[in-house]
Amino acid sequence: MSNVSTARARSAQAAGAAAGRFRFVMASLALLLAVTAVASLCLGRYSLTGTEVMAVLLPDGWLSVETNRMMENIVLNVRLPRVLLAIIAGAGLAMSGAAFQALFANPLAAPDTLGVATGASFGAVLGILWGWNGMGIQLMSLATGLSAVFFVIVISRVRNTSSILMIILSGMVVGALFSALVSLVKYAADPQDVLPSITFWMMGALTGATKSSVLAGTPMVLLGMLVLWLLRWRLNVTTLPTDEAASLGIPVRRIRAGVIIAATMITASVVSMCGLIGWVGLLVPHAARMVFGANNRFVLPASMVMGALFMLVIDTVARTATQSEIPVSILTAVVGAPFFIYLLRRTGGISG
Repeated sequence: MSNVSTARARSAQAAGAAAGRFRFVMASLALLLAVTAVASLCLGRYSLTGTEVMAVLLPDGWLSVETNRMMENIVLNVRLPRVLLAIIAGAGLAMSGAAFQALFANPLAAPDTLGVATGASFGAVLGILWGWNGMGIQLMSLATGLSAVFFVIVISRVRNTSSILMIILSGMVVGALFSALVSLVKYAADPQDVLPSITFWMMGALTGATKSSVLAGTPMVLLGMLVLWLLRWRLNVTTLPTDEAASLGIPVRRIRAGVIIAATMITASVVSMCGLIGWVGLLVPHAARMVFGANNRFVLPASMVMGALFMLVIDTVARTATQSEIPVSILTAVVGAPFFIYLLRRTGGISG
């Protein structure tokens, strides 16, 4: 009994140390994110100091710095919505990627594993073709994203069961189908007016961020992230066989359905606001697992903060590195591919 008690004490001590380390690293990342957000508000063609930015954000605060209407317009109407959108999009995509990788026990899973990203992009480009506004594009994107998930579930069911392999293969097929439909819309679009808009949007950009667009798209992302946050404790057991999990009283099917729907809501909303942005949902969860291990209790929150920080840095570089803005998806690929190769070399395979 003493050996059992000693083992339990050591296990509890290790768990406490891991939780303490997690809280410290998360607090450090949150502080770094806040500092980076302020720095991003300062950077641009019209540069501002940190005190000027804080004076605009806190007009009745303790800073005795004079501001003018131009400063207020740049910070509050131009840069702040874009910074918030970068944080929300990065956090959502990274959290969705971490959830998919845990759900499918596949380190290559990403928000477009079930064809969600391409399905949502089809709805968005269709809305652009029809001249719809931001809310209409978002609703259409959500509808086609959920349709992609529905098709995947229907195709993957064999003898009333769906294996993880069948779901992934079905997602690849559905993704290819919606990618072809996107190409069809681009072919039918007006080459002088609509086609350039669709092409630029497909490369991923946060240039259209406004207060209204961020307020319209954020609730769906936050709701999906809240569901994933609440289910993060149970994602560790979703890889168990359904019968074995049922014997333990774990509703694996309901957990999988909740994760898939929540991740689809996040991805569809982000795609409708920012276009297709790759690598965030694939790369960031790997970095989070390198720091915190495979426990999804830690990986999902860490992916959320690290994804927000990664996306904010990438977008800041995209709009300040050159006179003409660089599409965000190009930079995520340029940064993500070499770093992913580094992860492969360091771990001897894909981290899991």
